[in-house]
Amino acid sequence: MHAYRSMTCADLTRTNVGQTVRLSGWVHRIRDHGGVLFIDLRDHYGITQLICDADSPVFAEVEKLRAEWCIRIDGEVKARDESLVNPRLPTGEVEVFVLGLEVLGAAEELPLMVFGDQEYPEETRLRYRFLDLRRDAMQRNMTLRSDVVASMRRRMWDQGFREYQTPIITASSPEGARDFLVPSRLHPGRFYALPQAPQQFKQLMMVAGFDRYFQIAPCFRDEDPRADRSPTDFYQLDMEMSFVTQQDVFDTIQPVLQGVFEEFGQGAKVDRQWPQITYRDAALWYGTDKPDLRNPIRMQDVSDHFRGSGFAIFARLLEQEGTEVRAIPAPTGGSRKFCDRMNRFAQEQGLPGMGYIFWRDGEDGLDAAGPLAKNIGPERTEAIRRQLGLGVGDAAFFLGGKPAVFEAVAGRARNVIGEELGLTEKDRFAFAWIVDFPIYQKDPETGKIDFDHNPFSMPRGGLEALEGDPLMVTGFQYDLACNGYELVSGAIRNHKPEIMFRAFEIAGYPREEVLRRFGGMVNAFRFGAPPHGGCAAGIDRIVMLLADEVNIREVIMFPMNQRAEDLMMGAPSDPTNEQLRELSLRIVPQD
Repeated sequence: MHAYRSMTCADLTRTNVGQTVRLSGWVHRIRDHGGVLFIDLRDHYGITQLICDADSPVFAEVEKLRAEWCIRIDGEVKARDESLVNPRLPTGEVEVFVLGLEVLGAAEELPLMVFGDQEYPEETRLRYRFLDLRRDAMQRNMTLRSDVVASMRRRMWDQGFREYQTPIITASSPEGARDFLVPSRLHPGRFYALPQAPQQFKQLMMVAGFDRYFQIAPCFRDEDPRADRSPTDFYQLDMEMSFVTQQDVFDTIQPVLQGVFEEFGQGAKVDRQWPQITYRDAALWYGTDKPDLRNPIRMQDVSDHFRGSGFAIFARLLEQEGTEVRAIPAPTGGSRKFCDRMNRFAQEQGLPGMGYIFWRDGEDGLDAAGPLAKNIGPERTEAIRRQLGLGVGDAAFFLGGKPAVFEAVAGRARNVIGEELGLTEKDRFAFAWIVDFPIYQKDPETGKIDFDHNPFSMPRGGLEALEGDPLMVTGFQYDLACNGYELVSGAIRNHKPEIMFRAFEIAGYPREEVLRRFGGMVNAFRFGAPPHGGCAAGIDRIVMLLADEVNIREVIMFPMNQRAEDLMMGAPSDPTNEQLRELSLRIVPQD
């Protein structure tokens, strides 16, 4: 017999009754029924119930066992009495009478329990992550993650892609986040960087003629943490293709991701139609470039109904350049109590509030209520109702000013309204491509033009587009949104040096600076670069959605905490003086 097990804790069935087996695992739970001990033995695959009484030659040793001890047992498989069968367990028809025992690893007093659903502070869970990961939910999440990655790989190979690895130590490259710098011992005073993404290398592979590349790529960014983002590193399904248009990229990645969500979505509906929405329309309709389309609410510009109206706040506001009034329709939200609650929500988000109108049955037909209705009059109120397609029992909320100030709050309010009114469809994955991102933005204080999104995207219209108003230039850049999260980001790349130099010049980067920062890639583009494009899908976020989690740390094996600390391994740590000397570094105390 094998030194540790003849089968796993998930393998036993009624066909094994009468056999002698060897199992190894952890003591999950112990129940003492007056001289008869029942022990749930757990391994990665499942649970088997052990039974031990005074007839067992190792009863005294079994009595000493405690939760989470790692043990090996020999025993005889017995059939459970019909009344004691546990249908929730694959092994629920049998139990193993313990005849032999070896303690492989005793456990001290536990800082957190593995059995049960107790909640523990995240600091405790991360400090003792090896225990936290033994819990059933975490085992499921990590297994799901592994299976999703394997499925992605198979699907990419099936589409003619090959997996290639790109460097982990490279040059610093500004790509929208801070680099993690790595000091060089051989070149004192100089630094490598951990790659924010394989962006430049995968483009160089296209120049080298590899045509279809993918990689399950680690990426490193020194970012502020969020619930849906790791502060240090993450993994993405990275891909690039040559001789493709934007639509070609969409047509390639959709069956991969759609297939993954259908395979692991636990029966939830997976949309097959993925609409393409421009960035500007997404901002107008949803207040975000990652809309949750399970919520049918679409915001609208209703500025014309308030110009010169009796509602002085909005009327005066609209006299200023760059301002507008937007309405958030709220079907079935037509009660003063709900409207007041949403007004308080806006105030909690830092805005003065939200105006509202709600419609109800009146003596002479439809009656519009609320402060706004009284100020703008029945004719304007009716025009708003018709534009929004609302009726009795419905409401609308209004926000005004410069969109950059209120847009994000409007988007969050839309989400809250959809949730509270039961409009947001659960058990569904709703996808949308967000396209035509602006390439440039203007700093409102300095007036300086800088890149708004990926500087390596090909401008729509090529070089000619860069001769007009920079703020009107859009790029062949796209994101894929699902249920309010950005899952994919990508672009058709700017592969022509003259267009790249001009694009960077507009943002204040002279030719010399571009050559210094991106010389390797620009130099390669001088030698027959093909048109190419691709995208990257965030694996952590995809698994988070599939596991129905709201915190990304629940689907990462060993995550950092929100302060970018590894409490288990003690990172970041203080370097020794010897290490600093080898790297020619000195730590300067901060005031």
